[in-house]
Amino acid sequence: MVPAPRERPATPISTPHQRRRERNHGMTTPTKHEVDEMTANALNELSVGDMDLLAEGLEMREEWRQKSGLDQRSYALVKLAALVALDAPPASYQWQVANAMAVGVSAKDILGMLFAIAPQVGGPRVIAAAPEIMLALGLPLPGESAGS
Repeated sequence: MVPAPRERPATPISTPHQRRRERNHGMTTPTKHEVDEMTANALNELSVGDMDLLAEGLEMREEWRQKSGLDQRSYALVKLAALVALDAPPASYQWQVANAMAVGVSAKDILGMLFAIAPQVGGPRVIAAAPEIMLALGLPLPGESAGS
């Protein structure tokens, strides 16, 4: 008698954020740490998108670009490449693609950057970044219509 095949449990589809959280779940157990009031307030403001605090960071961004010696376009492409290498969250792509386009980076430049870094970061990272970049550029994802 042949045993009946075992049914596999259905695997739910998860987002990159959920997969990252699951991957990191077993690493540490969250504990209450001592955090000074100024730091706690700043983190709270960042978590709700406080624009004044973000503006301070933007002022520092230009200072760092100048220190790098790179022109604005190159600097923007390097920052996008770093996001791909780090498997950054979607909001990072939205922000950085908009910044890159504002300084003259084209969608074709971004595609070229993806091809350039693929050997170093690996195909899976490039493939994971592509839909995030598409959304940041306002493009529909494969299988979606342009109006969706």
